[in-house]
Amino acid sequence: MHVPNIGPDDGSTSGFADPRLVAELAHEAEECGWDGFFVWDHIGAGWPVAVADPWILLTAVALRTSVIRLGALVTPLPRRRPWKVARETATLDQLCDGRLVFGAGIGGGPEYSSFDEPGDDREHGDMLDEALQVLTGLWSGEPFDFEGHHYRIHDVQFLPRPVQQRIPVWVAGTWPSRRPLRRASRWDGVFPLGRGLGFDQQMSPEDLAAVVELVRHHRSGLGTPYDVVHWGISTGTDLPADRELVARYEAAGATWWLENLNNQRGSVASQRERIRRGPPR
Repeated sequence: MHVPNIGPDDGSTSGFADPRLVAELAHEAEECGWDGFFVWDHIGAGWPVAVADPWILLTAVALRTSVIRLGALVTPLPRRRPWKVARETATLDQLCDGRLVFGAGIGGGPEYSSFDEPGDDREHGDMLDEALQVLTGLWSGEPFDFEGHHYRIHDVQFLPRPVQQRIPVWVAGTWPSRRPLRRASRWDGVFPLGRGLGFDQQMSPEDLAAVVELVRHHRSGLGTPYDVVHWGISTGTDLPADRELVARYEAAGATWWLENLNNQRGSVASQRERIRRGPPR
């Protein structure tokens, strides 16, 4: 399950910008058999609308659930201080008893330009690579030093460490760009998005299979578990059709079906009903 951190267009703090409501939606998702609950990580929407901080939303979710995985998909790490994110995520993993997944990407657009943030996609990619090394080093709980082009750390030790041996990292990339997918192959999962697709569209099984082939090529010989996350849309009303759709993506290599809820799919009430109908399996 994947929900925005952005409220309705009327500017109110209701809907997905309301931490209490989002926590209740996560609780209902857990009760109805969903395996994970993830939120967007946007700092602004580009128009006057309520936007909630994703880490506050996830704190509320952690306190209202006990089993499902949770996380932000995805955090544009180059616009964050990685040591601050390391502290936040380690604390959140403690709070949720080791259920956190960290989703990372470069982001883009007005979330940089509106705040006069420097850099282009290539520089942000380099920053992301370094920042992920910083995160994992600080998560270790051991004394840590890092000397990079963008970040430098000297004799720092973060405690307590996360509950998990290492918080799983899923890396986003826009297909057919190769560089972000090569980056994703070095971590624990890939969250591919099709270039130019709207919120009511999803990547084809054929494109997903191509992503999987590329990632597997770069992971050759690693032999460790790996997640392929598909951002999908199912009806919730036609279970045979939904199962057939999911089966096509599973055959292409998907390990997670991330039901894409957003404000363009209708009212929060109607999307809440989609949650209550359970996953398409």
